[in-house]
Formats: sequence, C-alpha cells, structure tokens
Amino acid sequence: MMKARNLLITALLLVGVVACSTDDHSDIPEPPVYDMTGFARGADVSWLTQMEKSSVKFYNANGREMECMTLLRDLGMNAIRLRVWVNPADGWCNTSDLIAKAWRAQQLGMRLMIDFHYSDTWADPGQQTKPAAWKNLSVDALKTAVATHTQEVLTALKEKGITPEWVQVGNETGNGMLWDEGKADVSMKNYADLTTAGYTAVKAVFPQAKVIVHLQSGEKNTMYRWLFDGLKANNAKWDVIGMSLYPTKETWQQMTTQCIANMNDMITRYGSEVMLCEVGMPWDEAPTANAFLTELMTKSKAISKCLGVFYWEPQAYNSWNGYTLGAFDASGRPTEALAAFARVTN
Repeated sequence: MMKARNLLITALLLVGVVACSTDDHSDIPEPPVYDMTGFARGADVSWLTQMEKSSVKFYNANGREMECMTLLRDLGMNAIRLRVWVNPADGWCNTSDLIAKAWRAQQLGMRLMIDFHYSDTWADPGQQTKPAAWKNLSVDALKTAVATHTQEVLTALKEKGITPEWVQVGNETGNGMLWDEGKADVSMKNYADLTTAGYTAVKAVFPQAKVIVHLQSGEKNTMYRWLFDGLKANNAKWDVIGMSLYPTKETWQQMTTQCIANMNDMITRYGSEVMLCEVGMPWDEAPTANAFLTELMTKSKAISKCLGVFYWEPQAYNSWNGYTLGAFDASGRPTEALAAFARVTN
C-alpha cells in the first residue's frame, strides 16, 4: 500500500496537481480492502483536475484532507469513469487531461470507463454538437473521424500502460449523436454506422474492452426499444446498454422500479449486458439518496447481466459549475449517500 501511495504522489507531481495533503499519516490504519472485480461501484470524476486547479479540497468523515480518488476508493468504490472531448476550448477533458486522471485511477487499482462525447463540449439529450473541426464533414468522413479520434485517444492510453474495461461510444444518445447527420430520428442508419465505427475502433486497440451505447432516462423503456430496435435493424454493434437515472425525492422508488424492469427487458430483448453509467440526486437529500442507491444497487446486482452503477461527479460540492446533484456536503466531506457503495459489495 505504501508503494501505491508513493506512486500516486509522484503522479500528482508529474501532472502538476498539488496533492490534497502533505501530512504524514503513516500512523493511520489502512482503509478496508474492497474487491476490485465483479460488480462495478464507481463514480465519474471528470471535473477532478479542474477542481484541484481551483484549489478545491476533499475531506473524509473525520475531516482529514485526502486525494479524491483515494477517498472514493476507501468509501467502497472500485471504478472511475472519465469523459473525453475532442478539442475543448479550455483544455479540460481533452486527451492529456484524460490520461492524467486515468493514470491516477489505475495506480489506485481502480477499474476504468472512458466516455467519448464526440464533441468539443457537452453531448447530452439536448445537444449533440459536432466538433468544430468536423463541422462540414460528410457522413462517410464523420465515420472516419469517429474511428480516428477513438483510436488516437485509446492508443494514447495504451502507450501509458492504461487499460480501460469499458468504453462508451457517445454520451446519452437517446436520439443519436453528431447532429444532424447522426440524429437517430432523421437517419437511424447514419447513427448506427457511426456507432459501429466507434465500436470497431475500440476493438482495434482494446479487443477485450466492452463497448457501451449509453442513453438517458433509464426508466423510459419505450425510448430504449425504439433506439435499440433501430440500431439492431441497421446492424450496429455494441456490448453493453448503458443508462442514466436521475430521480427526485418524490420519484425515486417508481423510477427505480421502472429502470430495473427496463434493464431486464433489454437483456431479454437484445441479449445485452446493462449498466447504470450515471446516477445522482440532490446533495442535500442525502438520506433519500442513500435509500435510492442502496435499493438500486442491490436490485441491479441481483441481475446477472448488470455490470454496475456509477455516480456522476459525487465530489462536486458548493454548486461547482452549477451542479447540485453531488454527494459531498458544503464542507467537502462525503454525505451518507455514498455509504451505499460500501454496503453493496461483491
């Protein structure tokens, strides 16, 4: 464990990130050791390096300052998810930033998911904007661009000895990606071809990685059937159906029931594995979030083809970038919501 800590400190210095604490904690007992295989219990922490650059600190329940990924690991998480943008204006979440975070995760023994947005900025249900450099490309050229970008990013990871277990080709693509050419309700074939281009590129670099097609609103079975029926009819390739789920205090029980039913339907209908790639609730509803996560993970884990659950940016606090669905309180400590990750073990 001391060797792993030394490697992590070295990594932080190399990427220009100040470690969260310089105190000697050698007298503090080692944290519990959690299984890093089986059911994935993870978090997307793509904002992390940007937060650290802004001097945001993270603390455990006792108020001890800690490096964030180490803290999440000690809370029972075994996986990290990281997004990558093509050419973001401020540089955050570009390839080099991705590598810095991915290397740190791997040194901690965390499993890794890479989330390709195929955009210079957010790709989500409301926007799937093509990168500026791809703006005027034909559909065939877009397929080539998707393949080239995917291979270049993954090859850069491979050259650093970093191996992702899962790779998303697109983010929350309930109506396709790379609009308008890849908009599913305009041309399902184009979207299917772009998805397959990403799939093939992933397998060329990491043949064992599982490729995820990720949609929003995991409770909406009708949307999932429409989209994946269309992909199947157009010979698209994928390994895992990924979902997002963001309930409220009032809707979490109903939405959890609907999402579990949807996962079972996707397994039966397409033979696919499934995964919750994003979940979240308001940070100040921690007891409810704990109940939600415990039930969701318990029921998901009972599904043999469900691979895991990832919380989206739990470390975001004090409305970082306007986001209020994290799971840390205003003092930078994890709320009781995250206790569910240690409770639901392999």
